[in-house]
Amino acid sequence: MKQTLSELMRMNRICRMVFATCLGSFLLVIFYFQSMFQPVMRRNPFMADECCRKGSRNALQELYTPTQLELSGAAVFHQARRDQVVDSCRVNSASSRKRRVLTPGDLKHLVVDEDHELIYCYVPKVACTNWKRVMMVLTGRGKYSDPMEIPSNEAHVPSNLKTLNQYSIAEINHRLKNYLKFLFVREPFERLVSAYRNKFTLKYNSSFHKRFGTRIVRRYRKNATQEALLNGADVKFKEFTEYLVDPATRRDGPLNEHWQTVYQLCHPCHIHYDMVGKYETLEEDANYLLQIVGVGDSLRFPSYAKSTRTTDAMAAQFFSNISTQQQVQLYQLYKLDFLMFNYSIPSYLRQD
Repeated sequence: MKQTLSELMRMNRICRMVFATCLGSFLLVIFYFQSMFQPVMRRNPFMADECCRKGSRNALQELYTPTQLELSGAAVFHQARRDQVVDSCRVNSASSRKRRVLTPGDLKHLVVDEDHELIYCYVPKVACTNWKRVMMVLTGRGKYSDPMEIPSNEAHVPSNLKTLNQYSIAEINHRLKNYLKFLFVREPFERLVSAYRNKFTLKYNSSFHKRFGTRIVRRYRKNATQEALLNGADVKFKEFTEYLVDPATRRDGPLNEHWQTVYQLCHPCHIHYDMVGKYETLEEDANYLLQIVGVGDSLRFPSYAKSTRTTDAMAAQFFSNISTQQQVQLYQLYKLDFLMFNYSIPSYLRQD
């Protein structure tokens, strides 16, 4: 009798655990379907009692229905960018929606600012260090005032910023619905060349040389020296691109965030982004957003050194050293980023 009672209690605990697991999965499915259908409809202004603190407008309302006359023209411009993403997702739905359901693990690139009700999806090599600095100022509650006083390595310490995957499912859904979500993008091949230059041509990035360089040299360099096999410090751009388009790389797991596609990092076909900023208009777009948030008078986005940035001419030079086949394969890899964010096919790309 005691054994039977014990078994019944054990079964009861198991049933409760299964129920909790199923409930969590159900909520994630709800989150997915909400996100899936939301982008195809133009967002209406939010009612104050739905998203705002009493007596104030939040950034989301100010973006869609600006009270400042000088922001009205920009609102139309940014609506066109949102529409471009929505249309591209719809036209390319077969490839853009391979992931049917998002999990909290997919949201680790989405940084949350509770005080200003913002969510920022950071994309490496698109001014993400400076944006993380700005987010630390916004979330620091007076701890920081000048983004450039924050060392770059501090900006990348995970504990300094909270990401969306750290919340419960209900909290994730609430923030995705009510917070202003934004990201910044860049011409895909300029971003790719920038990642290569930073991670494989600079001596101080020895961790990338060891982790990726040695693997690339071993796979794609004939008669590699023992030093190259050991250090991986002199990876050529042609070898790097071979690695990217090789099906074996997919079997190793997801691409590193520095050369992963934006649609895989930020999931713009599943999450409706309210603002899409661009690297090409970085300071203008960034300061427009800060003005919407209501901090534009006290906080400006840091200027950056244009002399060191990777340009279209630089990208063309690097691409001239790889085969037509590799160029076409790379375009296919980053095609959705080109289409969603309205970047034209580079003039230097050989497609014959």
